[in-house]
Amino acid sequence: MQNSIIIADDHPLILKGLNDFLLEKNYNVLASAVNGKEALQLIEDLQPDIAILDIQMPFLTGLEIAKKCQDEKYATKIVFITFEKDETLYFKAKALNTYGYVLKEFALTEIENCISSVLNNTPYFSPELIAHLNHIETPKELELLTPTERDVLKLIAQNLTAKEIGEHMFISGRTVEKHKSHIIKKLNIEPIQNSLLIWVKENQEFLL
Repeated sequence: MQNSIIIADDHPLILKGLNDFLLEKNYNVLASAVNGKEALQLIEDLQPDIAILDIQMPFLTGLEIAKKCQDEKYATKIVFITFEKDETLYFKAKALNTYGYVLKEFALTEIENCISSVLNNTPYFSPELIAHLNHIETPKELELLTPTERDVLKLIAQNLTAKEIGEHMFISGRTVEKHKSHIIKKLNIEPIQNSLLIWVKENQEFLL
């Protein structure tokens, strides 16, 4: 059975161009949407293999849709198309385990490679975007951390709890919490709920 796709973008010309291109290439495009609310409804109703979404849309953003799909454990693989080269959006997309991030100016030349990659369970991120992000410097605050504190951050990035981190590093959960407290101070992160986790997700590319 041919893999199914839905697409969503609030820019009519971009939506039509992508829709016509995919149909011309004989992809199984089930439907299209002009905002995030419609897109989520299509995903819930049709359960397509792939949803190609604009990141910035009315009612629900692409990121909000990806989060809802993750929470509901939908099988649909999310691919973003966007003009945004913003590192924060990119890292948020990766943190939601999305399968693709394609820049709109290269969409028609890259989307087939992206779809092929995604269908092989391999995430695809626009080479132009990666090249752009590689010119962004590593946060200097990371240089203040000890090797142990950096290890703690890497394990936080893997969504491990303090207890699980402690077991992995052969230290107590209380010691892990002390490390986290020191990290928050060194990175000058506001000590609110989940603030360290959010920082890690937004900067995890520098922790690998």
